[in-house]
This record gives sequence, structure tokens and C-alpha cells, in this order.
Amino acid sequence: MEYPVHDTKEVTIYDIAKELHISPATVSRGLNDHAAVNKNTKKKIVEMAKAMGYRSNTFASNLRRKRTNTIGVILPHLNSSFLSSVISGMEKVANEAGYTLLISQSLETEKKEIANAKTMFDSRVDGLLVSLASDTTSIAHFESFIKKGVPIIFFDRVFDHKQCTSIVIDNVKAGYEATTHLIQQGGQRIVHITGSLHRNVYTDRLKGYKFALLENNLPYLEENIYSINLTNEADLKQALNKILNTTPLPDSLFVANDSCAVSCIKTLKQAGLRIPQDIAVVGFNNDALACVIEPNLTTINYPGSEMGEVAAKNLINHLNGVHNINSTNTIILRSELVIRNSSLRKPDFKNNNLKVN
Repeated sequence: MEYPVHDTKEVTIYDIAKELHISPATVSRGLNDHAAVNKNTKKKIVEMAKAMGYRSNTFASNLRRKRTNTIGVILPHLNSSFLSSVISGMEKVANEAGYTLLISQSLETEKKEIANAKTMFDSRVDGLLVSLASDTTSIAHFESFIKKGVPIIFFDRVFDHKQCTSIVIDNVKAGYEATTHLIQQGGQRIVHITGSLHRNVYTDRLKGYKFALLENNLPYLEENIYSINLTNEADLKQALNKILNTTPLPDSLFVANDSCAVSCIKTLKQAGLRIPQDIAVVGFNNDALACVIEPNLTTINYPGSEMGEVAAKNLINHLNGVHNINSTNTIILRSELVIRNSSLRKPDFKNNNLKVN
């Protein structure tokens, strides 16, 4: 059977109906596998639709149902092992539930985040998953979603809002455990390299660092805190130059992410320092890099994939009426300190509460 060749105009069910000499309603039912249409007719409809280049207008159909089956995701950046694993977890859950992710990155700026939010709103996403940019000071740009009843879940970098759920780890506890471990390994002058203190993840890790010092009668000194743009190599290099010119040198570094911690180890080794004998180092996230650098990096295992799965599941369950996310303020996921050789000055160190690799 030969099928007609059409021009670049969008093919409709009316075009298919005309070619097959049947009603548009029958074509529509056949394309939707309706039981009222017999198998032979369905087959002819599907074959004709394929040959004519017909595309189902899913967007229009979804609008009629007031649902696009699209979830918006706004991230600070994509060049992160942790965020890649978060997206992987989200995609797994979304795909299984028949949802598509619309992903954008703010590039760590509030201005770009505002533009991303407008794009998501105009795209009529059913819900939004957001990790905030470094310099975001307000979430006014998400109010249009909240007023329309479009659910928002903040994850990792969050903002407290009574109508939005947040998914985090206990960053205070993680910061406390990382710093306590360095103290247990003989650390007395511990420098903390962190990100923007506008963000909960970094302020909370700093709180944990302070608590550990206080508990061990060690002084908290502002000069030992370096709040920098963690994605900017020049900022990290400048901080390390200052640290290397400090007298006396710190004996330990607690760094707020693994990629920066790995860069620190490389720079310190190039300066002739031994890791961990001269300076012990602990990172954060448990990226793949942690097991590539020598010595392997002690770090906090941060469940990125699990965070993505939990965020997507909670949002989709809310959309499907399974439960109301607005009744849940904060979901806290488990993390753990993974001890490796970058901090282990005492090889016989034992702590049953911690994981040693």
C-alpha cells in the first residue's frame, strides 16, 4: 500500500481521517488504543499516522488535563559529581512514574535563578525541585508557583518556607563529626574552607565545626575560616596561598567539598608538605575523586542519588494525591564520615560509630 507524501505542515487526525475515509473521532480512538475500534482499523490508523509523520500533541492534551507531566529542576551548576548523582536519582523515579525532567542551572547567581524560575513557570511544570544558588537572598521569584498551588521541594541548599518541603542531611552533625575526627587525630589548628555563608549547607557545617572546637576546648578563630566561591579555582588558589604563608601552619583542613579538598592536597604536596603527617585533610560529598587522589580522601558520604529519589518521589506522590508535602517541613537523610588515609595519623584509630575504608 502506498501512502501520500505530505508537506512540512503539521499532520492532524483530520488529515488521517480524510485519507482513510473514516471519522476523526475513530482516528483519535484508534491512536489511543480504544476498545471500540477493531484491530484491523487500529492497524491502518497507526500505519497511516506513521507514514504521514503524525505527531501526537501531548502538550495540548496535557493542558486539557491541566497536567504537563513535567517536573522542573533548578540546580546551582551541573559540573558536580554530587549533583549528577542527584539528577540520576530524580530521573530514575520520574521516568518510572511517566514524568519528564526539565533541568536548568543558575550558575550560582540569583539573577539566572530568577530567569530559570520564569521559564519553568511559563512552561507550566507540574512541580519544582530546587537547590539554591550561592547568592540567593530571597525566594520571591518562586511565589508565583506557590500562589498557583504548584508544589516546590527544596533540596540540599534550602530555604525555610511553611508551604515548601526541604530535603537535607544533618550538616551540623556532619561538620561536627569531620572536625572531631581531625581533633582525635591530633589536630589543634584546624582551618575550615567553605562556600557562601548565605547557604544553609555551609552555615550548618560551620556550626558543627564550632561545636567540635568548643567541646574540645579549642579556640574558634575567624582567621581560620575561608568563605570562598568553591567553583572558582582562583579563589581557592588565593586561600591556599594565605594558608601556606600562615605561621604556624595549620595542622588540619576541613574542606566543604571533595573537588576543592583534592585540589588542596595537590597544592600542599607540591609545597613539600606531607598528607596527613604535616596537614590532615577531610573533604565532603564522597565523590569518585576521593579514591583517586593519593592519599585517599577522608570525607562525608553524602547520599546524592538517594536525595534525588526522595525529592522526586515526594513531589510525584503529592501530585498524585498520595500525600501532602506541605504537611512535611524537613526531611533529613543520613550521612556518615568515611575515614581514609588523608586524615589518618593514628593507624590503629578505632571508632565504632564511623566507617573506615
